Amino acid sequence: MTNSQTTNAPAGLLQKKRLWLQILIALALGISVGLLLSPQGAALVSHSAAMDIAQWVALPGRVFLALIQMVVIPLVLSSIILGIAGNKDTDFLKKVGMRILPYFVTTTFIAVILGLAVVYLIEPGNYVDSGLFSAIVDQPVQVVATQATQTSIPDKVAAIIPANPTQSTLDKDMFAIVIYANFIGMALTTLAERRKALMIDFMDGIQSVSLQIVNWAMLLAPFAVFGLLCDITISIGVDALIGVSAYVATVLLGLADLLIIYTLVASFVAKIHPLAFLKAIRSAQLLAFSTSSSAAVMPLSMRTAQEQLGVKKPIVQFIVPLGATINMDGTALYQVVAAIFLTQVFGVDLSVNQVVLLILTTVGASIGSPSTPGVGIVILASVLASFGIPAAGIALILGVDRILDMCRTVINVSGDLTACVVMNHWLKDELALTEREQISTKMDDVITN
Repeated sequence: MTNSQTTNAPAGLLQKKRLWLQILIALALGISVGLLLSPQGAALVSHSAAMDIAQWVALPGRVFLALIQMVVIPLVLSSIILGIAGNKDTDFLKKVGMRILPYFVTTTFIAVILGLAVVYLIEPGNYVDSGLFSAIVDQPVQVVATQATQTSIPDKVAAIIPANPTQSTLDKDMFAIVIYANFIGMALTTLAERRKALMIDFMDGIQSVSLQIVNWAMLLAPFAVFGLLCDITISIGVDALIGVSAYVATVLLGLADLLIIYTLVASFVAKIHPLAFLKAIRSAQLLAFSTSSSAAVMPLSMRTAQEQLGVKKPIVQFIVPLGATINMDGTALYQVVAAIFLTQVFGVDLSVNQVVLLILTTVGASIGSPSTPGVGIVILASVLASFGIPAAGIALILGVDRILDMCRTVINVSGDLTACVVMNHWLKDELALTEREQISTKMDDVITN
């Protein structure tokens, strides 16, 4: 099986077996069955029986997520190295890098500011029931709180370079992995062709194996979606969802506004009709919603960018793996909304300087966050610790975090695909020149031989 065939395998499976339809059906069934079994819902079974059932129905989902997380690091590492080392035009890579990094930072700032606007406009913290608030204040959340560690800025700057790649792998520090992969990829471009070819073949094999495991995991996707959503619905019940419904609505409104901004950017910059853009990326969005992992969607995102959006392969190979790790606009928006929501709940007034610091902290925390499910709540804990907001407040939003995690991953993936079409448009002249040079080189080789 060639690399291109393996790369398209998960995406092709999603289309061939109509998994997208199966996932939608599983989503509806999972919520419906969960409401029937939930003690706060129809309560068809006892509370203990419902909790036991929830654990078993969630098993396929946990296996699915474990398979995805198992290959996240080798998949991201190999994809970035191949994207850099596989392109012979180093000047082109520099041009992409010089444009895409400021673009990612700018869109993250836009997402954070949009989140601030929405949360201050709606003020969801004012809608929290006082009884629910009292119960949360008395509930310690030591597991989450212990993960919120403060690190000085000089330490963060020094930590950009992964001194111990093995430790970074164990810690699942995806930002360090990306930096490490970029160094390897750039170093490979300086080696002789024979030596570089060996390393590229090795990385190509790692990528192919990783994608095959993703392909197997996709067979579990409908069962995983059913089980995870059924488990969530049984566990949180209707009351908890209604109690923070204003918060959930605020986050969803912010994410929807951000998606509209993406479609407008694709329309005005890349000249793609908004509806055509949304239609092209809907399969990737659905898979993102199902997996809550940008890394898991990488194969489908790459295929969507190339085949549905017409983005050139060098752009796709460079931006999609990078964006899956550092372009987390949906996560950044969620974090700032959650932080301000909790300040409203606990009556913590932030000054203008503190809000500005919150913006900078959120942008920094979201860039390089692991592209795996549930990481947003861990990052949020570190953000809250910087502003004296009680960590116990996380328990207030923990119940609905999984649902919001699925939604913000959709936006993260949409942001990566938007970046692809924007860069493809901005660099179309350089791409055309690179293709002409490659054709000329091949012709010279043929004449020489």
